[in-house]
Parts: sequence; C-alpha cells; structure tokens
Amino acid sequence: MVLFPNAEAFLLVGGKSSRMGRDKSLLEINGATLIQRTSELLIPLVSKITLVTSASPPDKPATANRYSSFGLPTLADRWQNAGPLGGIATALAAAQYPWALILACDMPFLTKEWLTYLLGQIVKSDTEDVIIPETARGLEPLCAIYRTSCAPTLAATLNHGIRKVTDALAHMTQRRITKNEWRTFSPDGNLFGNLNTWQDYLEAKQRLKS
Repeated sequence: MVLFPNAEAFLLVGGKSSRMGRDKSLLEINGATLIQRTSELLIPLVSKITLVTSASPPDKPATANRYSSFGLPTLADRWQNAGPLGGIATALAAAQYPWALILACDMPFLTKEWLTYLLGQIVKSDTEDVIIPETARGLEPLCAIYRTSCAPTLAATLNHGIRKVTDALAHMTQRRITKNEWRTFSPDGNLFGNLNTWQDYLEAKQRLKS
C-alpha cells in the first residue's frame, strides 16, 4: 500500500537538453540513472509513475523506446515545442488520480522525506489547484502537485499561445510552500538544484558521492 493512493507522479524526460548535449534523464549518479533515482523515491509514495517524453516529429520514430528498460509507462507530449508547460498539461490530461506530482527528471537532490512532506500537503488543500514550493528565484513548477481537474485550464492556456509555466499558474489557485518549510529538508538549500550543464552534472556526482 502506497502512502498517497490518491496521487500519481509524472517525470518529464526526453527534453532537448541543448546545453547538456545529451538526454539528462539517462545520466548516472552512483550507478543509477536519474530516472531510476527519482522513481525509486516515488515507488512507496504514489499509485503510479509515468514518464512524459518529448513529442516525436512526424518524420522521426517515437522516443519512448529508449525508456522501455525502466518498466514504466510512457506518455508522449501532446504539445510539441511547448516546453515544460506542454508536458504538465499532457500529464494532467492523462491522469487517473485526483492529484499529480510533476517532477523534472534532472533534480538529483530530491529526497523521500521531502517528497513525503510535499505530498502530505494534499490533505490540507481544500480549494487549491496547485501545491508549489517557492524559492528566492521564484516558483518551482517542476516539483509541484497539481489537481488533475485543472487539465482543461492548462490546455486552454496552451491553445491561447501561453508557453511560460508561471503565466499559466496565474490562472490557478495556489498553496505555496515557503522557504522556511522546505529548507528543513535541505540544509544546503540545494533541494531544487537541477542539471543544465556538464559541469552541473560533475558537481552533483561529487556532492552525492557514496
């Protein structure tokens, strides 16, 4: 029995990774890919884990096959070239449970304790559409929980040409998790650190060296 049976998780994988030069989700830290690291944290917490892959152009084969070894269902992004917002909207439209935890694939410093706390906020949210951490750099929409009934709202914003996630969030009620709350789970403040460059990856490997 998982801790949060009314929630599922979606990992956004297969993005362009233009600065990294390769698929970030398949990078390894301590012998496990980033997909493996994150999914192992989630297995005891949520009812289902799905990988949201990039949309395949008509003249190219689907990218889902490269993730088949993980044994997780895959879902192709319905909005090609729409960035993370397209992935979030795709996930919510396909969700089977009331709440969807959306995570970027390249966040190696997430912990089970933090994700348990984040998912635990569901019971405190009666009317909010999204439960989202807030940092000095702004909101963290790729480590947040969305009420799946908001799928039509996000689809509408995309169809009106909106591509920035924070602009879409302006149409949704929010429960923001403050720095004072999440910092308990991250003394160094790097909880939401992600991997954009090869140097970021090397530094993360060193920091998480077992």
